[in-house]
Amino acid sequence: MTVVTDTSTVDGVLAGYRRHLSSGRAALGAMFGGDVEVGSAGAWVRTSSGRRLLNCGGYGVFLTGARHRRVLAAVREQLETNPVATRLLLEPQAALAARDLVATMPPGLDRVHFACGGSEAVEAAIKLARANGKRHLVSMVDGYHGKTLGALSVTAKPVFQQPFQPLLPDVTHVPFGDAAALGDTLASLGGEACVIVEPVQGEAGVIVPPPGYLREVARVCREHGALLVLDEIQTGLGRLGHWWGADRDGIAPDVLLVGKALGGGVLPVSAMVATEEAFAPFDRDPFIHTSTFSGAPLGMAAARGAIAAIREDDLVTRAGMLGHRLLADLRGLLGDVLGERVAEVRGVGLLIGIECAVEGLAGELLLELMAAGVIANHSLNSDRVLRLTPPALLDDRDLRFLLDAFERAARAVLN
Repeated sequence: MTVVTDTSTVDGVLAGYRRHLSSGRAALGAMFGGDVEVGSAGAWVRTSSGRRLLNCGGYGVFLTGARHRRVLAAVREQLETNPVATRLLLEPQAALAARDLVATMPPGLDRVHFACGGSEAVEAAIKLARANGKRHLVSMVDGYHGKTLGALSVTAKPVFQQPFQPLLPDVTHVPFGDAAALGDTLASLGGEACVIVEPVQGEAGVIVPPPGYLREVARVCREHGALLVLDEIQTGLGRLGHWWGADRDGIAPDVLLVGKALGGGVLPVSAMVATEEAFAPFDRDPFIHTSTFSGAPLGMAAARGAIAAIREDDLVTRAGMLGHRLLADLRGLLGDVLGERVAEVRGVGLLIGIECAVEGLAGELLLELMAAGVIANHSLNSDRVLRLTPPALLDDRDLRFLLDAFERAARAVLN
């Protein structure tokens, strides 16, 4: 029997989630006050109760903010002409989006496969590695690459993996930040390995590797004939104050993955970008890995708009400057209010993690921040770390609001 729920009210939305989506997700929504988001613009989200929330969450999606004028204009124009392609004929938006994306990349990365979600880009990279004879996958302890079957296999988190065993075979996890351990592992795999690594581990709790780590990773991969995949789905397109985390260490991987911010906060878009040599199996057979909505014109318009917005608003530079300022301010504020209850405030650019020394404190801070008008995120692989991924367009008033909210939230958890 079909039961109609009234989604014009908060209770109706909660009922709809409980009945047709996920009762667990409904419970989580209720825990955050049961409010419902109904609008967004820039760095702010509007709820059904009339509240305005500063969006420092979104898991990295909103680098350009929500509904950026440049992205909306591109999407609206495409919507009026050809939003979804036949996939039989060639279509210009995909070629243009690939050109624009490649122009931001480290040298040599010039072949693109588009997808929708980040996990799809990871799956494409795993298949490309296999097609290149790299059957053994090496990822990092506490790394996160998604929850589809292949991506989950390289996401070293038992709580996510266990219900879906068996996963892909021939997967090894090595400590993040330890290039020597990676080299030892690769030495035993006879040139048949693919290494997938994040420049900064996001879901692990914003773990920043030692300086020069990626350079060493690239070196040992070359030494042992391993294919290097850099997962920049959360770190890329300027969030770290560089176009790509690869740029911080001056490396060019064989494959680079991008998503989240690529859709400009308007549509889901991701991509796998590879060198010509690595991409060769996909060139030889264009049907070896396909998807109906890969390179869909509407998503390609959003991606082009996002890249243009990042360039025109100089968001890469802004992310670096804002991140430096925010990191210093948060360290001072939280040190003064919470003292040793906060173990560390760390980050690069606008990917910031607050590690709590007390069990449960990160969750309390998350709830109190929401009450104070700020959306933040937990970290899936580290329950003691509160994570911030704000837009790179915050102004002085936004920053003041954020810091005031943090002070109120920090004082509230002491009571």
